[in-house]
Amino acid sequence: MVLAITAAVLLVEVVGAAVSGSLALLADAGHGLTDAAGLALALVATAFAQRPATPRRTWGYRRAEVLGAAAQAAVLLAVGVYVLVEAVRRLAEPPEVASGAMLVFGAVGLVGNLVGIAVLAGSRSHSMNMRAAFLEVVNDALGSLAVLVAALCIATLGWDRADAVASLVIGLLILPRTWLLLRETVDVLLESTPRGLDLEALRARLVAMDHVRGVHDLHATQVAANLPVLTAHVVVEDVCFHDAHLPALLDEMQRCLADEYDVEHSTFQFEREVHAEHEHSTHP
Repeated sequence: MVLAITAAVLLVEVVGAAVSGSLALLADAGHGLTDAAGLALALVATAFAQRPATPRRTWGYRRAEVLGAAAQAAVLLAVGVYVLVEAVRRLAEPPEVASGAMLVFGAVGLVGNLVGIAVLAGSRSHSMNMRAAFLEVVNDALGSLAVLVAALCIATLGWDRADAVASLVIGLLILPRTWLLLRETVDVLLESTPRGLDLEALRARLVAMDHVRGVHDLHATQVAANLPVLTAHVVVEDVCFHDAHLPALLDEMQRCLADEYDVEHSTFQFEREVHAEHEHSTHP
């Protein structure tokens, strides 16, 4: 639904930019073009992410949503930079703009964006992919609002530079959120530790459990949004391998991760203290 709405708004704004000569409308149309491409990409990525796991791809296509969000963010970043550069140029030499046409087409764009926001609002927290799509539509709505304000300034005050100023506002609205999203997706692709997860505090929590002598090779990554995974080698007292204590210890550790750290997918390798003597290149 949002893809269809965005495509319609894009066509309207392209016509409006041609009729009025407004850079702000053209910038918003360019933003709308990346929105349409990004939403199409998000739609495909979401469909792939729902495909089941296979022996070849044990996580299925869950990471497709991260790749989709990264691609959207990269394109939006390029559009934002272009708009800022062109807006600065137009501040020096403001062209004549038809404010009436700019006002009409900007209003049509804003209405379409508001409908898109309403459709996506309830599901924006489901994944990075959905959040990227939601942010694109929100940014586009703010851009349409900037177009309306600029059109009013030109019509009432005769201030032609308002169009370039609105374009600057659109560019500045695009860049910060886009940069944050791009950084988050890159963190996932680089298998960085999920934000908010303190591995040293977690290590101390595990070592404090009964019969645990140490924890090493502790790794925490994210396959996709809301899917953190953790693996660790846990050194335990030798007696645990003889008194059937390991199943209870495993339950305690996984319950701790799920309840206190919101990590439900974890894998622990239990080791005797002498195991480190012949294990290959262990690390913290």
